[in-house]
Amino acid sequence: MNLSLYLLTVLIWGTTWIALKLQLGVVAIPVSIVYRFALAGLILFAILLLSRRLQPMDRRGHLICLAQGLCLFCVNFMCFLTASQWIASGLIAVVFSTATLWNALNARIFFGQRVASNVLAGGALGLLGLGLLFSPEFAGHATSRETLYGLGLALLGTLCFSAGNMLSSMQQKAGLKPMTTNAWGMVYGAAMLSVYCLVSGIPFAMEWNSRYLGSLLYLVIPGSVIGFTAYLTLVGRMGPERAAYCTVLFPLVALNVSAFAEGYQWTAPALAGLVAVMAGNVLVFRKPKVSRVVGAVVVR
Repeated sequence: MNLSLYLLTVLIWGTTWIALKLQLGVVAIPVSIVYRFALAGLILFAILLLSRRLQPMDRRGHLICLAQGLCLFCVNFMCFLTASQWIASGLIAVVFSTATLWNALNARIFFGQRVASNVLAGGALGLLGLGLLFSPEFAGHATSRETLYGLGLALLGTLCFSAGNMLSSMQQKAGLKPMTTNAWGMVYGAAMLSVYCLVSGIPFAMEWNSRYLGSLLYLVIPGSVIGFTAYLTLVGRMGPERAAYCTVLFPLVALNVSAFAEGYQWTAPALAGLVAVMAGNVLVFRKPKVSRVVGAVVVR
């Protein structure tokens, strides 16, 4: 079951970049994000109400959902999409993939979980692989103030994503399932971003064509309703650090789709990067060796 959820998350989030590109046009980016998560939240509420699976929450649960909505469905998307104006997608992908390491560190800080050496080694190897994959973008990217702004925003977005993972893990430890917390979190996130749009004077435009509506539908149902539910379920089952390795594999799916749809050419460094990422994946999911010493269990 975990493997199916993992592969589903990687395949969905590795292809949402196509829909995001199709969203660019008349509708402002923050408004598109509002549409996406408002609709996704409403769909989740409809599913939960019809199936009678909507869980009751106390004030603490709603406050955590509010924070989760701010981190996962509002600020991090604004950070990444704004950063994309100044730095290349490859740089953003590499920064976002540090979520594996941030999740391991945050799980240690917030939950006292031991940081497994294989997870750190796998995450580092995956980052090295991504660096090789996107080395042409790095080589042609001049350092400037805008570049530093973009990297800073990408890092802030990654930290928000990691914080959202921790909040979801807290909710699941309290017995609340991701579908319920996602429904509230998406609605809260969309509401907060709507207020920002109104205060900033950003118009709530709409493109009534198949390109925009089709891409919005893909981002709402597979990208948000299914993708976030699958991923955050993995966070609860596997732990935040292992689940976050999905972020290292997203660019691989995206590059393969790009090779088919846009003529992306694989190079020797890119293939070496692919091998490094897959090796990192094996390390992250390798079970620790256990040996018994005089009745005690020692994890090596």
